[in-house]
Amino acid sequence: MKCPFCGATDTTVADTRLNDDGDIVRRRRRCLTCDKRFSTYERAEIRLPRVVKKNGSRVDFEREKLAASLWLSLRKRPVTVEAVDAAIARIEEKLLTLGEREIPSEKVGEMLMRELKKLDKVAYVRFASVYRNFEDVDEFSDLVREVSRPIQRRPR
Repeated sequence: MKCPFCGATDTTVADTRLNDDGDIVRRRRRCLTCDKRFSTYERAEIRLPRVVKKNGSRVDFEREKLAASLWLSLRKRPVTVEAVDAAIARIEEKLLTLGEREIPSEKVGEMLMRELKKLDKVAYVRFASVYRNFEDVDEFSDLVREVSRPIQRRPR
């Protein structure tokens, strides 16, 4: 850590404390060159990656936009608000654990489709038919057949 008074890089930590919430670390430091004391604060920086759209533009990730897409697909479907909130939280958690600064919008869309498939198959088909921009009825039929297949369970 560089001393704010003399610019020297030789500093030592005299004391370390957490704030009441435990999310900020306060370090009391002493410069070994000029002997002055100063404090530094550390906090975790949690940032969702920026979304790279198909046209190359970059936008901030918006939870509200993701929720709007989910609710549009789930319109008049029997899915609870809690289930949708949990799906959004899972997507955000996956985005955070990727540790990427940017992510293609297609990847976010695929994550959303996986969550929709778990929540409601009709909503999944609705979203996928628009998102994948089907060219003909056969592509749509393939998607419906995929969703209609029973889930294969692995023997234990």
